[in-house]
Amino acid sequence: MFDLIAFDADDTLWHNEDLYRDARAQFDRLLAPYDPPPDLEDIIHATEMANLPYFGFGVNSFILSLIEAAVAITGGRVEGAAIGRLIDVAKGMISADIRLMDEVEDTLAALSAGYPLLLITKGDLLHQQDKVARSGLGRYFSGVEVVSDKTAATYADILRRRGVAPARFLMVGNSLRSDIVPVAELGGQAVYVPIENTWVYDHVPVPDGLPGVVHQVRRLGEVVGLVRGLAEAA
Repeated sequence: MFDLIAFDADDTLWHNEDLYRDARAQFDRLLAPYDPPPDLEDIIHATEMANLPYFGFGVNSFILSLIEAAVAITGGRVEGAAIGRLIDVAKGMISADIRLMDEVEDTLAALSAGYPLLLITKGDLLHQQDKVARSGLGRYFSGVEVVSDKTAATYADILRRRGVAPARFLMVGNSLRSDIVPVAELGGQAVYVPIENTWVYDHVPVPDGLPGVVHQVRRLGEVVGLVRGLAEAA
């Protein structure tokens, strides 16, 4: 049925978004003395989006965007101590303990017994490699791909290099934008595993008429049963 099954990392295998939300809360407290505008959230989001072509995804891009937003919002009045605190926040995010999602080990162990598994993640190369190493999950994967973005072209390149046809590929992840829609656009299959708190950037509709197939499960542990069911029906 499948020649390759791939997993996203952040917020699919381990918790990640919580770190960003905690960082935002610290940012809000740092800016409180400067009477930030009511559209602060929109300003930060717009700054992040504008910086993606320059800095990509990950903690470094996020913190640089917060610093840029702080300078703009305060008219350059933000103190160096506040900037230093944001840098400390970034270091804390990068060194934070890895908290695995429920059922991760059982899911990967079951699937790796019958299929080659690949980890596909985007973000800062050093940080992503470090998280994979510290997670202890690397042993389940035949390879790790750290990419600058996850688009249909990205997946097409990965599959081409590995000699896998899109129809024989399954991607598992929590991001509709990055993990689900691009794979379905190629004609592959994707399993959407939603989480409670998702970055607004990842919220996109699933277009009708995609050549691939999109599945949805309530939790990661259901992926094993889904794959087995698809294999039996093939």
